[in-house]
Amino acid sequence: MSKNKPTKGLHPNNKHTDGYDFDKLTNHSDDLKKFVFVNQYGTQTIDFANPKAVKSLNTELLKMDYGIDSWDFSDENLCPPIPGRVDYIHHLNDLLNSSSLENDISILDIGTGATCIYPLLGNKTYNWKFVGTDIDTDSLKNSQNIIDSNNLSDLINLKLQPNSDTIFSEEIFDRKQFSASMCNPPFYASQYEAVEANARKLKGLGIETTKRNFGGSQNELWYKGGEKAFLHNYLYQSSLFKTNCFWYTSLVSKKENVESMIASLTKLKATEIKTIPMSQGNKVTRVVAWTFLTKEEQKNWL
Repeated sequence: MSKNKPTKGLHPNNKHTDGYDFDKLTNHSDDLKKFVFVNQYGTQTIDFANPKAVKSLNTELLKMDYGIDSWDFSDENLCPPIPGRVDYIHHLNDLLNSSSLENDISILDIGTGATCIYPLLGNKTYNWKFVGTDIDTDSLKNSQNIIDSNNLSDLINLKLQPNSDTIFSEEIFDRKQFSASMCNPPFYASQYEAVEANARKLKGLGIETTKRNFGGSQNELWYKGGEKAFLHNYLYQSSLFKTNCFWYTSLVSKKENVESMIASLTKLKATEIKTIPMSQGNKVTRVVAWTFLTKEEQKNWL
């Protein structure tokens, strides 16, 4: 039986660059063991089109590698893949270090969702403090349960954003300055687009289906106008709170959106814009980061 292949492109600090050690993982999880099989190449794997198998794998990764003992959420919610999510954390840490931001880091997580994944990983990896926001009360309730059950309530706080068109507000910042914001924006423009894309993905895996058998609620998957519309709303609103975050950042899935973001940020008078490439196997994405702080304001950042 061959070993699981390394995952190309991950950040060098990522614990998952060598792929999944299913022998080690299944030693700690009977639930995961039932999903593991040996494929035609003699490699241990799971069916990544099976949401329950994916959830079981990522639950065990969180437990074994990050000390998160309790992590549960509805099957209606997306299950975030830990290797890719923690890669954003590592690249963000590099960005903060490049600006001499290394101590007492506080992060604003936009759209925390039901899994609270970025605050969990950021706190366990770099001891960052977080404020997470979301427009969905059920998602925040579930994330709060995860926070409480892992004794992280002093390090991760949650806030409801009641207006879906509003990303930032005085109430969200509450006179607080953040080292950075982070965001994984909705990708699709509609439920139809999300369903069609999932069907194409499953067909590529050799699976034909007419059922909506993927996880993900509306707030997680789609936004009127899609990723581009969300990002440009995010850019504009960040310009209204220029000194509340040292760095504003977001994942950007579609490469073609980066050029328009840079053009808009230039008009909004961002003082610095960075595009940070990321990849996980064949999947390529990037983080776009921007700041409105002058060099003097950066130097005097508290």
